[in-house]
Parts: sequence; structure tokens; C-alpha cells
Amino acid sequence: MRSFSSGRIRFDRNELAGSFGDIGTDLPLIVGLILACGIDAASALVLFGIMQILTGSFYGIPMPVQPLKAMAVIMISQKLSGDLLYGAGLAIGVTMVFLTATGLLSRFAQMIPKSVVRGIQLGLGVSLASLALKDYVRADGTYGYVLAAACFLLIIVMRGHKKYPAALPVIFLGFVYAVFFKMDMAKVGAGFGLTLPRVHVPALADILTGFVVLALPQLPLSISNSVVATKQTVADLFPETKLSVKKIGFTYSMMNIVSPFLGGIPTCHGAGGLAGHCAFGARTGGSVVIYGSIYLVMGLFFGRGFQDVVKVFPLPMLGVILLFEGLALMSFLKDIAGDRDDLFVAFVVAMCAVCLPQGYLIGLIVGVLLVHLKKRGLYERSRDIGSGQKPDGAVP
Repeated sequence: MRSFSSGRIRFDRNELAGSFGDIGTDLPLIVGLILACGIDAASALVLFGIMQILTGSFYGIPMPVQPLKAMAVIMISQKLSGDLLYGAGLAIGVTMVFLTATGLLSRFAQMIPKSVVRGIQLGLGVSLASLALKDYVRADGTYGYVLAAACFLLIIVMRGHKKYPAALPVIFLGFVYAVFFKMDMAKVGAGFGLTLPRVHVPALADILTGFVVLALPQLPLSISNSVVATKQTVADLFPETKLSVKKIGFTYSMMNIVSPFLGGIPTCHGAGGLAGHCAFGARTGGSVVIYGSIYLVMGLFFGRGFQDVVKVFPLPMLGVILLFEGLALMSFLKDIAGDRDDLFVAFVVAMCAVCLPQGYLIGLIVGVLLVHLKKRGLYERSRDIGSGQKPDGAVP
């Protein structure tokens, strides 16, 4: 593939490969929202694609756009109406504008120690890996296991190869599998045709109800992962890029203020997506632009038959991509591995995030408290007991 570069935006085989680094997280949630909640497929896909393209161009790095996970899970599990989702998206957009403009978001982010952020990244990585192995890889039975194993081996063998990025043969293998085992090409052809987004004005009742039912459960995850952990991940992967919490909060807000009026799903940025894009070769905003273009084309021309076209990305293949996205996030723990205190905090935060309802919020609070207690020397005894050592002064 011939390379085109404008400095912050590059289009080559590595950016193309990296563009699929977040598809394992995004696509199943979008499909779930469309099928379970009756959301217009063309509107959701077109707006999701446009937000990716604008974000990649604006940041010039693989800054991802992802569906708001807590909102999506509640919507899909309870089969709530799309109107409520649009109202909730507008509500959380306005809320984030307030937090960003007043400086509360930046002040909150400054209060969170690095060890707590590493715990959030670790917890998110474990959650993504667990989802990949428990749900996606097992989705198609024996054939799915074979596909997943082949994709896994391809990534291991070709990982880090700049000339032949691993994601491209993996996506091709998934396409071949889908054509033979999953797709009905007649239905795909029947669903082809230009479809534009629908204008939608959220009702006040949906905005208020959406704020309580969907936005409030989403806020802790958004602040911890979409803002704080994403800022730290950018610093880890692109240390030369100076990125402020205020800038992330601004683009987060604008996406969710605009999208609901055109039938778009609520979106955020995310540490996992950024790590995923980079893990598969992306280094500029070009990968996100390419990724967004895929959704834009699917929405404009295949929105009516989306449930058939989406089978081109089989779940076992998406699961393997998602697994490596989770592993990339977990690997950031290595820079605090030499500090037992920080490592202890990170593991506690991660366990809270993975195992508890509203775990990211609880993990944040517990982690910050542990670091505060550490400064006062009050939790050394419990940490030593937890590690199997005898605390100072203990009777043998």
C-alpha cells in the first residue's frame, strides 16, 4: 500500500492495520444497540464514522471514539428505547461541558495518583480480555475456536512486523470465514442503497430520565477511563504530545451534544482503544480516519442491511483482536512493577473495577484513599500481611 503522510495524518499499511485495533470493543456494542433497541442503523453508523474522522484529524494521533459502555450495556440488557439513549447522550454532553468549563474535571484528574490510573488500565484490560475469551471466541463453536486459534497465531508470528502488519491477514482470514460460514451475499446485495441520517430532537423527558438512568452510571467510567486513563495512555505512548484533560473533555462534550440530533449513539474516548490502535501498528490520526470511513461507508450504503453486512467481522476474530487490546492495556503496569506500594494500590483498584458494581468509581475512591494513607504510613502493616510478610514488631 502506497504511503501518504501529512505529518499528523498518515495513510499506509500500518495505519490501515492499526485502524482495526478497536473494532472488537466497538462493533458488538453498536450491533447490540441497533438490534436490541431499534436504533436507526444508518444514523448510528454515519455519525460514529464522522466522529472518528473528525477526532483523528483533530488530534493527529490514534485517539479513538467508542460507544459509552455503561450506557450501552444498560440499554441492551433492558432493551430501552433509542429516544432515551439520545436524551442521555445530550445530558452527559452538557454535564461534561459544565465539568470542563468550570475546571472541575481538571482538578479531579489532578487528584488521581498514577498508581490508581495504572489500576484502572489493568482492570479495563482484564475486563476486555475476559469478554474476549468468554463470549466472543466461543461464539461459533468448533469452527469459531479454529478461526480464533489461527488469528491468534498470525498475530503472534507477525506482531511488530512493519511491512506486513498482523491485523491485515487476520481481517482477511475473518472475511474468508464469514463468506463461507456466515454471510448470505444475496441479502447483502438486497440491502445496498444510499441511506442518510435522520434528524432527531431529544424530548425534555428523555433528557431528564436519560440523565438519571444512563448518564449517572456512565460518569464514573467516563471520567476514569475516557479522560484520566486516556490522558495517561497518550503520555505513555506519545510522550511528545502534550494533551490536557480540558481538551479531552471538550471533544467528549461536543460529540455528545451534536450526535443525538442526528441519531448518533453517545460516544467517548478510551484508553483501551488507543492502546489497541497502537498495538496493531497505528502511529497517527490516519488510522482513526480510516476506521471512521469504514463505518461511514457501511452507514451510507449498507444501513438497511446492516445486520447482514456486519457478519463480515465474525465474533471469534473480533475476540482475538479484543484480547490483544486488553493485553496492551495491562502491559502499562510494568513501569510501577518495582514499587510494591504502587503495585498494591494498582491491584486493589483493578480488583474493584473488575469485580464490583460501579467498580471504577469504587476503585478510584479506594485507590486515592490508599495512597493518602500510604503517605501517612498507615497501611504498611496491612500490605505486608497481604504479601505474606511479618509486619514490623510482630512476634515470630
